[in-house]
Amino acid sequence: MSFRVQLIDGDALREIAPAALHAYATAQGWRRIEEFGEHSDVYSLEGTREVIIPGTASIADYARAVSDVIGQFARAEERNELQVYRDLSTADQDVIRVRAREAEDDGSVRLESGVDLVVHARDLLLSAACSASDPRAAYRAGRVKEATEYLDRVRLGQTERGSFVVTLLSPVTPTLENVEQSTLWPMLSDEPFERQVTRKLVEGLESTRGAVEKANRFGGFGAFEDGVERGVSANLCEAAASLIDRGKGVDVSVTWARTRPTPEKRRTLGFTHSDADVLKEAARLFRNREPRPDERLEGVIVKLVRREGELDGRITLRAFVDQKPVSVNLDLPQKIYEEAVKAHQRQLPISIKGDLQRDGSRWRLRNPRELLCLDTDDDSEEYLPVTTAT
Repeated sequence: MSFRVQLIDGDALREIAPAALHAYATAQGWRRIEEFGEHSDVYSLEGTREVIIPGTASIADYARAVSDVIGQFARAEERNELQVYRDLSTADQDVIRVRAREAEDDGSVRLESGVDLVVHARDLLLSAACSASDPRAAYRAGRVKEATEYLDRVRLGQTERGSFVVTLLSPVTPTLENVEQSTLWPMLSDEPFERQVTRKLVEGLESTRGAVEKANRFGGFGAFEDGVERGVSANLCEAAASLIDRGKGVDVSVTWARTRPTPEKRRTLGFTHSDADVLKEAARLFRNREPRPDERLEGVIVKLVRREGELDGRITLRAFVDQKPVSVNLDLPQKIYEEAVKAHQRQLPISIKGDLQRDGSRWRLRNPRELLCLDTDDDSEEYLPVTTAT
């Protein structure tokens, strides 16, 4: 028997949107039968129960009306009102749950593991947001404005028991069309951006899981590359691998917002501990093959080459890429090459901007520009402008 819990917090009740009430009722089998006054509707459940649901939060007694509706829903479902309230509070959000498979019996994990799970769950969702904005094999943090703006709207929900579950709440614009359960997914471009993100997350994880299986069976990187348009990226693989390592396996589920109906209520995808190494290697290959636009490198010139009769030249720069010392080749136009020669003669390190890309086993900086010289005689180490490519 369900125990009685009555909600009396007016602020909490006013947080429930009218669209969430109507969508929840429809999803649970209630049917609208008639209007009630100017601002409400009567819903019926199998002809035995009726409930009055407000259509606007601007009515004076909205909190009390919501409380009455929750009470009716709870009695019909033989649940307590707090449980119904929790479902209603996320009815207008896609709920992403990231579950670490390994946890203590009480559902707890080590503090650092818990923090890392939250951080990497965020990274997982950010990778999907970047892909929804512009599908690519790799992204630089903070460079996709639409994705970072979306992430600012995502809320961190309460952690849940069931091993250890990180909950992310992604708000979704309610549909203005018929709220009946949909049988087909709409075109992705027809969806609001926040729903595009959660769909990309699911599609990307599905493609990634399939690519891992193909890599295990047949080898090769092609299945990962083929999944880029569906949301596979170095960022997604890195975040998933980190979650797997921390949780000894991970399950990711998306419960779709009731206010924007879908052909299914929930999708769940899982990865085992053995998948992590494959994902790390896929991420490395993605990173190596994907150009990095507008990268600024700092380093020391270790080689200068200009053939007789030519104006342009080539330099080799010893710099750090991904916190590792590497040699980077640059083909420079005449003006920048001559200034690079001066910096080399003065034994000064330089800073230069360009599009960083793998060239076989080497690195190359294409479209070099904004060459600056570091004045090592000045303790402040500020940049001295040398020249800028035109």
